[in-house]
Amino acid sequence: MIFRQLFDEATWTYTYLIADPKTKDAVLIDPVNTQIDVYLQLLDKEELVLKYSLETHVHADHITAGGLLRQKTGAQTAVSGLCGAETADIQINDGDIFEFGESEELKVIATPGHTPGSISFIWRDRLFSGDALFIGGCGRTDFQGGNAGDLYDAITQRLFTLPDDTLVYPGHDYQGRWVSNIMQERTNNPRLAGKSRNEFIEIMENLNLPNPKLIDEAVPANRYCGLDEDECQDAIVRRELSMPKRNLGTAQDKVAAAKQHITEVNVETAKQLIAEGNIKVVDVREGNEYETGHLDNAILLPRGVLEFKISGVEQLTDKSKAVLLYCRTGGRSALAAQAMQDLGYNNVLSMAGGFEAWSKAN
Repeated sequence: MIFRQLFDEATWTYTYLIADPKTKDAVLIDPVNTQIDVYLQLLDKEELVLKYSLETHVHADHITAGGLLRQKTGAQTAVSGLCGAETADIQINDGDIFEFGESEELKVIATPGHTPGSISFIWRDRLFSGDALFIGGCGRTDFQGGNAGDLYDAITQRLFTLPDDTLVYPGHDYQGRWVSNIMQERTNNPRLAGKSRNEFIEIMENLNLPNPKLIDEAVPANRYCGLDEDECQDAIVRRELSMPKRNLGTAQDKVAAAKQHITEVNVETAKQLIAEGNIKVVDVREGNEYETGHLDNAILLPRGVLEFKISGVEQLTDKSKAVLLYCRTGGRSALAAQAMQDLGYNNVLSMAGGFEAWSKAN
């Protein structure tokens, strides 16, 4: 087998390549967009065909190369179904198995805590632990819906129960270390070894770390596989034209399904509701889109970070108040409306056609 541990110095991120030299099937775990040329050159050198681009979670410290790899190689992107990355080809669940090569398997282990959708992969005797378990540490739990108790349970009950000699390959290391094993981490990891659940939670709640520099850019981008919305949708459409019928409609189907469970209003109705003055208007596009033009008094709350930032928006603390959402064409706002309903908001509307329809009507 071909195995490579690749490193992005700018973000201290490890990316892993696994490939079968006979069938030429290859898999990448946690690719970084700035390293796309490195991956393509490596695939070309070894004459490999990339089958999957897998993510351990929606990253806050770098932008994934998953979408670019899908464009350039035809690989399928895969992210946990709990991460909100609606445009990924595959929504991963705990226990899923990715088959490649003659008889190789990557098994998914749900390891929530760093984020609710964080997962790890096990291949042969090697664990790819993402941001759940580090060498001598673990991922932080103070943003993106993180939960220290969940992370403790995931590590101690799921990862530390693996065989002692299982190799641990983390998503990051900041001291130049490459690999550990389960026994070493279970017995020597300073955040976990000999620590009770409550002691671990106290440690994690008092780290007082600054936010990752790229969090506001990376999280929304990674929900679209590292591309902007239009690029991602175009890539999906192109890919769907050459895929079997069972794989069609990944992103479009999710929007259609969301629209079955929300209330959409046209631009004229939206105008009337805004004129009456009893509704909050939320723009779920990205900041650069908002800056080019937006509805008066609209609150900027990008779809990619909505679940994580909505609790800090003072105007939206009352979940019974009416809220009107809009995006560019109505797709993201439909998904955002469904997300807000799931969070307990009971009077959420989505503007059909989005800002484009509003602009045409005005």
